[in-house]
Amino acid sequence: MSLRIAVGGIHTECSTSSPVLMQIEDFRVLRGEALLQADYFSFLEGEGLEHLPLLHARAVPGGPVARAVYEAFKEDFLERLHAALPLDGLYLAMHGAMNVEGMDDAEGDWIAAARAVVGETCLVAASYDLHGNVTQKIIDQLDIFAAYRTAPHIDVRETMIRAWSMLVRALKSGERPGVAWAPVPVLLPGERTSTEDEPAKSLYRLLPEYDQRPGIWDANLMVGYVWADEPRATACAVVTAVNREAAGHVAAEIADGYWQARQDFRFGPVTGPLEEMLDLAETCETRPVILADSGDNPTGGGVGDRADVLKALITRHFDGAIMAGITDRPAVDACFAAGLGAKLVVKIGGSLDPASPSVEVEVEVVRLDDPGHAAERQAVVKIGGISLVLAAKRRPYHNLTDFARHGLDVATARLVVVKSGYLSPELQPLANPNLMALTDGVINQDIERLPSHRRRQPSFPFVRDFEYKPVACFSRRWSIMS
Repeated sequence: MSLRIAVGGIHTECSTSSPVLMQIEDFRVLRGEALLQADYFSFLEGEGLEHLPLLHARAVPGGPVARAVYEAFKEDFLERLHAALPLDGLYLAMHGAMNVEGMDDAEGDWIAAARAVVGETCLVAASYDLHGNVTQKIIDQLDIFAAYRTAPHIDVRETMIRAWSMLVRALKSGERPGVAWAPVPVLLPGERTSTEDEPAKSLYRLLPEYDQRPGIWDANLMVGYVWADEPRATACAVVTAVNREAAGHVAAEIADGYWQARQDFRFGPVTGPLEEMLDLAETCETRPVILADSGDNPTGGGVGDRADVLKALITRHFDGAIMAGITDRPAVDACFAAGLGAKLVVKIGGSLDPASPSVEVEVEVVRLDDPGHAAERQAVVKIGGISLVLAAKRRPYHNLTDFARHGLDVATARLVVVKSGYLSPELQPLANPNLMALTDGVINQDIERLPSHRRRQPSFPFVRDFEYKPVACFSRRWSIMS
């Protein structure tokens, strides 16, 4: 008889400072067989396994998820889960930093609801982004946990396979793993904790070594998500193991290592105020200079509609810049109405968040991209020596194909501006050099000045002078499954 494993989840990241709620249309939703056919889940196969696809909803990070949207996804998921019973295992592909309006621990709610359906004998595994936030409620529902070990994230698929493989291993071998975790009162942005840079590089390099210790299956270091002003926001160590004592020791060791390194984290690229970074870009003789607009980065939860960097480039009469992109559906619609080659005065910026800066300027429409749905349209306009990509829908521009689609050559540009923090794996090797502007926005890097009404304190760097000793906590599943 085949082992029956259900698959589903919900995956996004939410800044609580953003006023723009996520709606259903912001998510890419896979239901039923469509989930198994997606590249994302193409590893779900194996002899003696029957995979039962449920629902997986994924969105570009942004503001909190509207409560009605979350409840609709959850209801759909749970109905499908009920219909799939009985189950041997459940694999949940999560992110961990979702915020739902009126709810403090959305993933805890989702996973607990799933556990209530599948019962105590079913094994549940979850994969997470290392920028996810963890709680005891989440840990109590799980038998298996695995998180990304790279930022920028180049091991997403590998992590999903780690979680799924441990689930299959447990089901086939009869071994019963459990999860231990140790919260660390440190909360830093991803841009200061990239695994490309020290000390994170060395800390994450140790994780596979912990995996080799007797009784340990998988060791994880979670940075957490700083732009969520909620009680659960924290770093932590999370360990999947079949030996409770060993799991506790490893979790505490990982947590202590992160704590001891807390004051050593720095930005990887050359970083500074916008005008200072543009001064460097103007005098730089190499190309392409790639400038990250860090405070408005959509992949970190930024709104993506701010025009302050554009305004600064216009003021400087900058020649030879590509900016991709600004989310502004009214501006895109105006460009399509005017037509290719048209010149028009248009307001750019502030289309989603009224607090976002805007600029009114004459543009020339040089390219129109219509994939068949108004919400997916893009327009490329020229403003003097600046080529600007406008998008009807919030999205990043992190892949070379995002630029090539519009006939824009990143490699030969003098300056490329992207709404990003650390650069994506495709852009980073081309940067010559990489600059990061400390711009305003709902995910700005001046974290000590962020609204912090609900984060647990003391927490570094919000509070700097306090003592901490790591203490491992265990899933309630240890006692149930032993």
